[in-house]
Amino acid sequence: MKLQLTRSEGRKVFTAYGEAYVEVNTTRYANSIVVLQNRVIEAWTQANFESLSLADFEFLAALDAEIVLLGSGPVLRFPRPELLVPFMQARKGFETMDNHAACRTYNLLTGEGRKVAAALILG
Repeated sequence: MKLQLTRSEGRKVFTAYGEAYVEVNTTRYANSIVVLQNRVIEAWTQANFESLSLADFEFLAALDAEIVLLGSGPVLRFPRPELLVPFMQARKGFETMDNHAACRTYNLLTGEGRKVAAALILG
């Protein structure tokens, strides 16, 4: 599905998504990524959803974002509660949703000027 935005103003935004890929500013990605307003971090984890580790969540909590959206794949899944400790310690927001919802929510929040990151499990 292609996403239509009025303006991205130099920010990284999702421009399309599908079954096992996303596009950020028309560049296609098929491996897990993190998208922030000014950069894309490729291959942020080699884990699938079930094997996400505390180190993965510590990395995400340390990002320069006030809220992190975790795209859990094609369906909504919730991480184990102990993985959320880095977010509580950093006093940062965290939401989990399926990848497509994470892409749409990220675009909405970044369009409002919020400091948001989207971490997507792909592949």
